[in-house]
Amino acid sequence: MARHLKHGRDAQARKDYDRQVRETVETILADVEARGDAAIRDLSKKFDGWEPKEFFLSPKEIKETMDRVAPRDLEDIAFAQTQVRNFAQAQKACLKDLEVETMPGVILGHRNVPMQAVGCYVPGGRYPMVASAHMSVVTAKVAGVDRVIASAPPHQGGPHPAIVAAMHMGGADEILVLGGVQAVAAMALGTQSVKPVDMLVGPGNAFVAEAKRQLYGRVGIDLFAGPTETLVIADETVDAEICATDLLGQAEHGPTSPAVLITNSEKLARETMAEIERILTILPTGDVARQAWTDFGEVIVCDSYEEMLAQADFVASEHVQVMTDRDDWFRDNMRNFGALFLGPRTNVAFGDKVIGTNHTLPTMKAARYTGGLWVGKFMKTCTWQKVTTDEASATIGAYCSRLCLLEGFVGHAEQANVRVRRYGGQNVPYGGAAQ
Repeated sequence: MARHLKHGRDAQARKDYDRQVRETVETILADVEARGDAAIRDLSKKFDGWEPKEFFLSPKEIKETMDRVAPRDLEDIAFAQTQVRNFAQAQKACLKDLEVETMPGVILGHRNVPMQAVGCYVPGGRYPMVASAHMSVVTAKVAGVDRVIASAPPHQGGPHPAIVAAMHMGGADEILVLGGVQAVAAMALGTQSVKPVDMLVGPGNAFVAEAKRQLYGRVGIDLFAGPTETLVIADETVDAEICATDLLGQAEHGPTSPAVLITNSEKLARETMAEIERILTILPTGDVARQAWTDFGEVIVCDSYEEMLAQADFVASEHVQVMTDRDDWFRDNMRNFGALFLGPRTNVAFGDKVIGTNHTLPTMKAARYTGGLWVGKFMKTCTWQKVTTDEASATIGAYCSRLCLLEGFVGHAEQANVRVRRYGGQNVPYGGAAQ
């Protein structure tokens, strides 16, 4: 039986926090909807101390901002974007339009249609997440999105040069220097100066994730990407240092980031917990990571690999690092995860920053029903149909007529009956069933 050597914050405390977040977001969204630009200006000043004449960057401002980025940093951004672009293009190649004749004279099909306008949020609070621009902007452009607006909060009193560079190099059509819920609200709802989008994508803190949840339906969203989560599945083929490093490497994202270890070795579990305490004393971001580990860290010891698998599927973590003697078995059998990182030679940071897979992934157990952001998220699979012969129209029409009347839809039945009369020569009375 699985047993916890360490629990995270209790469920009630999490619910209280979630309620506070929900109420704050509701207030901000209502304000932006009511007052538009005036609201986002007030909110930006309140939360970020940022009140520029214009929140959009002009081409001149973009160039001036990018000129502040070191050449080596620009090269590294270009390399990462190439990896992301290559993988997104390979994924897109898997998406095929379809046309098939399902019976004589009946042709059905679908088209993969890119969205027209997408808003990409790039977090930049505690850490300026340059990589998020690659993941959203580059992927949207590969999909064929016409208008991509990218937004990130100000950093140290102005636009963050590397984030702006990544947005521009990735293909963003418009760049906003605006953060938090006010940025998401502006892009989704529109203001006097911001034309609304059809879909919101990108990770963020709990407030941004909640804003996307509340806006869903008015616009599409990629997924619920809240505070980063990480799960390490390990056995004694690895040691405590690598387990602790991989847990804390994600816990430093923020004080509400869950970090979970699942193992079949109590020895490894206890050594990892001790190693975490050691690393926290020397990690420069240890204050944040310690709070995350204290409040949301868990250590679960299982009796078997099958039990480890079951626990991992229950946790349904955003990132899952697997370091065992059967990594491919976990890959082939796990059902609920955002992304897998298999073996000690890879790690979540590779996926976060450079390797090419997308780092915008489901959190809060959303991995039970969705995968992460990918090129297909920016496309709609839209069906079409065409009937090319009189015989096919009359045949389908007869079935349709009877099935419509079975449900009581007389008007629907008449749509079918008029075809049966016209193309099949059958004298069907109005509102009657075709034979």
